[in-house]
Amino acid sequence: MKKMTEENLKNAFAGESQAHIKYLAFADKAQQENWPNAARIFRANSYAEQVHATNHLRTLDGVGKTPDNLIAAVDGENFEVTEMYPAYIKIAQEQGEKGAERTTQWAIAAEKVHAGLYQKAKEALAKGQDAEATPIHVCSNCGFTMEGSAPDKCPVCGVPKEKFIKF
Repeated sequence: MKKMTEENLKNAFAGESQAHIKYLAFADKAQQENWPNAARIFRANSYAEQVHATNHLRTLDGVGKTPDNLIAAVDGENFEVTEMYPAYIKIAQEQGEKGAERTTQWAIAAEKVHAGLYQKAKEALAKGQDAEATPIHVCSNCGFTMEGSAPDKCPVCGVPKEKFIKF
């Protein structure tokens, strides 16, 4: 693939990915404000943006076989934990941006768990097995992720057990 086309697809992938998530957040807000049709439109368009992003990623050969995808996922999570988020937290602290510091602290706590989950799945696949089907719970407030039963309150942000989503 020619360099400019590749860069364009990478930028389009990033933009479509951001639109997908942004429209989901807009849909949640519209639903909370009792605008169900607006929420429906945001959700439909969010899905379309996800399709666009996935198509771009596939065209960039960004989706491989599951063992390779797990390696990429572990590497990505470890980068976030060891380099990206620590740098972001430092800058947020230096600039007194408490909200940015809080959300990046929340993210780094979850990313550490994500890396471990991917690593465990990668090791299972190397043995010809699928990962163990232990329930995974995610805090809908901060994104903290854990295996097993949801705690009475989130160890990162303190919200009650009812805020966890089971996968």
